Amino acid sequence: MTIRLLARFGADRRGGAALEFALIAPVMVTLYFGAVEFSQAFLAQRKADHVASAVGDLVARARTVSTGDLSDYFTIGSQIMAPFPSGGLGIRVTSLTEGASGAPTVSWSRGYGSLAARPAGASVTIPLALDPGQSVIMAESSYQYSSVLHQFVPQLLTFNRSYYLRPRVADSVNCNGC
Repeated sequence: MTIRLLARFGADRRGGAALEFALIAPVMVTLYFGAVEFSQAFLAQRKADHVASAVGDLVARARTVSTGDLSDYFTIGSQIMAPFPSGGLGIRVTSLTEGASGAPTVSWSRGYGSLAARPAGASVTIPLALDPGQSVIMAESSYQYSSVLHQFVPQLLTFNRSYYLRPRVADSVNCNGC
């Protein structure tokens, strides 16, 4: 009797699809949420890159900026991050001038959020060569991305980006009040 029941149970194909679904569903759901999370993190990184580019471009277009102008540019940068929260955003704009020593030094700097201003006169290493007296605007952004799915990515991801732009309408960009 027991052998006959086992044989009948082994030959019964009802519920096979449900069993296959139960085995494959967790894998498919995990892949789906992983793809969604990857897409969101990639979009946040692209927006943080765009913040540095846009803010640096706005500064490089001017002859002179004020602290009020820079505050407005930082506000624009935080708006670029939408729909992501701008609480983890840091922006820094620095004007560098090639000194006689051969190292770029900080003429002025202004920071927002998690990135503080660089001290005036500090030496900075940059990946491009400048002629003596030449100036460049360095725009930096830093964004701390917090995953919606904390189970998959429990720690914060930090995206950093730096852009170097030459002033467009003058040899250097001056800052009033920096």
